[in-house]
Amino acid sequence: MSPDGAHVAVAVRRVDLGANRYRTAIWLTPTDGSGPPRRLTGSEHGDSSPAWSPDGTRLAVVTGRDGGGARLRVLPIGVPGEPVVVCERPEGISEPVWSPDGTRIAFVSRERAARWATGDDDRAREPRRIDRLFSRLDGEGWIIDRPSTVFVVDAGGGDPVAVAGGPYEHSSPAWSPDGRTLAVVADREPGWDLDETARIYLVDAAGGDAAGGDAAGGREPRLLTRSGRHHTHPSWAPDGTRLATLASDDHLAAPAHASPALVDIATGREDVLATGIDRTWRPFPGARAPIWDDGHLLVSCEDRGGVHLYRVAADGPGAGTAEALLTGARAVAAYDRAGGSTVVLVTDHDHLGELHVTDDGSLRRLTALTEPFHDAVPRGRTPYRLAVPSPAGDGDIDTWVLLPDEPATGAGGRLPVLLSIHGGPMTQYADAWFDEFRLWAGAGYAVVWCNPHGSTGYTQDRVRAIRSPLAETAPGTGWGGIDADDVLAALDGALAEFDQLDRDRVGVLGGSYGGYLTSWLDAHHSDRFAAACSERAVNNLESLDWSSDAAGWFGHELGRSWLDAPEEYRRMSPLHHVRGIDVPMLILHSEDDLRCPVEQADALFVALRLLGRPVEYWRFPEESHGMSRDGSPRHRVQRAQIILDFFGRHLGGRRPAQVPAG
Repeated sequence: MSPDGAHVAVAVRRVDLGANRYRTAIWLTPTDGSGPPRRLTGSEHGDSSPAWSPDGTRLAVVTGRDGGGARLRVLPIGVPGEPVVVCERPEGISEPVWSPDGTRIAFVSRERAARWATGDDDRAREPRRIDRLFSRLDGEGWIIDRPSTVFVVDAGGGDPVAVAGGPYEHSSPAWSPDGRTLAVVADREPGWDLDETARIYLVDAAGGDAAGGDAAGGREPRLLTRSGRHHTHPSWAPDGTRLATLASDDHLAAPAHASPALVDIATGREDVLATGIDRTWRPFPGARAPIWDDGHLLVSCEDRGGVHLYRVAADGPGAGTAEALLTGARAVAAYDRAGGSTVVLVTDHDHLGELHVTDDGSLRRLTALTEPFHDAVPRGRTPYRLAVPSPAGDGDIDTWVLLPDEPATGAGGRLPVLLSIHGGPMTQYADAWFDEFRLWAGAGYAVVWCNPHGSTGYTQDRVRAIRSPLAETAPGTGWGGIDADDVLAALDGALAEFDQLDRDRVGVLGGSYGGYLTSWLDAHHSDRFAAACSERAVNNLESLDWSSDAAGWFGHELGRSWLDAPEEYRRMSPLHHVRGIDVPMLILHSEDDLRCPVEQADALFVALRLLGRPVEYWRFPEESHGMSRDGSPRHRVQRAQIILDFFGRHLGGRRPAQVPAG
């Protein structure tokens, strides 16, 4: 939002299937509804990350460029002037934020080591020295010689100055109200790749140490948070005496809920707020820094499929208490507040995200940018929501069923069923539009999905319920335990509620952790399914924890390292139960997936082929772990065609007119 709250700048992404790319532009809309949104930018390489200057007369945007990299531009808004290219970088630019006086902009970009001076020819470079974990990142490739660095540049243009760099990953720069200091998120402590705890550091905005160091002296940034909590998304109080953050206790006993917290700048004291609400306040995706508003913080929170907006008191007798501002069966995907108004980007099961103004719990719509899509693609029915008792006996499993508009097909007029399992596992199926569910329902399937134990949006005990039973802290059933039982119970609940669902034509599918549970369920309950699609899946937990870009992390997530409990990792790995898989299996994987490397799919395919089981395997070149969400448009279309063709052959749903030749 502009500082006066009169306008909102938003990045809008559209698919250009013919060019096999996305086109992103910045749009402006008035918050009083006095006019329609208007497109502000239209560069060939796309514009994103809009950031308003403090006086509201300029807008910083990040623009792509030929040959890769990015440029930071400043556009005049409502005043005379021409766009200014502030700087260019060979790597991407993210998180631009203006200094309070409007003279400088901080941003994040990767800083290439000297070995990159040879250009893009890997054969001419020096060998890469690796001395830590987290040396690669899915979608980015090698990052050990391209660390994420915070820069500051004059808003009128110039050479950026690195103010927080070195062999660490920095993010989330936030200016102090006096413009002298930046708070940044990093872990610069010895052995940080093993500790994996995000901390807040204070950096002199001119370079050097915020505690009075000389920029030329290159002194270390000052560590502010020393409690061991995991802190992200810093935001300065207006008087500069505190930071608001999102903080997690027991971070290494993952998963751990995040809560809004306050950190005193002078003493480092940390106070955690909203402790009475046992949910995570760091929704994924959609987390942002808390917004200060008259002694309160605006923060969003996941809750049983919803992503809701709250106002948390930071001061006074009610400090730490939370007031719900916007709840219901919807997801607040983004929000901002300025000039006494709050704007939210809201989606629900029937609508893609649009901007709305909300101040009293009601919504006043500002944009209708997605209406052409909805007009061309009928919304279909609203999903039914069921409360299915969990076999754990500790509450219900939130379950949804989407029925197709068309009459049932097959014997007895029954519908084929697709049971979808979310990834993570530390995420939730939200009360939000999901294009894949609508696609499958449009092909004649009843679609069933749920949030089993291990999903976020519930109590921390419930999220931790699938840690290994060997974990010293918060032991659970392990993966493939109560989570698998919940998914089967949700399926049974849907079959019992809707007589038209055909229990003999049920397919199961999921990606990442959802692919894991697909493989696991097929290995242990093949009699329940007629076909399965395991996508970007974890099939061997042991090899995952040394080959993934997150190598070493899974010991924290499961509660025991594979070095200490190799048999436990094998017990939980579908690959070691592969002989139980006895239904047609479709395997999908991206060749450049670094989160769940393609060897996970290779192993499952080879095992099934050696066993003589029906299996199809499709590999997508030059795609990463998130291909289904942000891969090339052409690959995303081909993926959808492959899935619908596979289940059409085995379950009887409508098959696409075109399928890749393979």
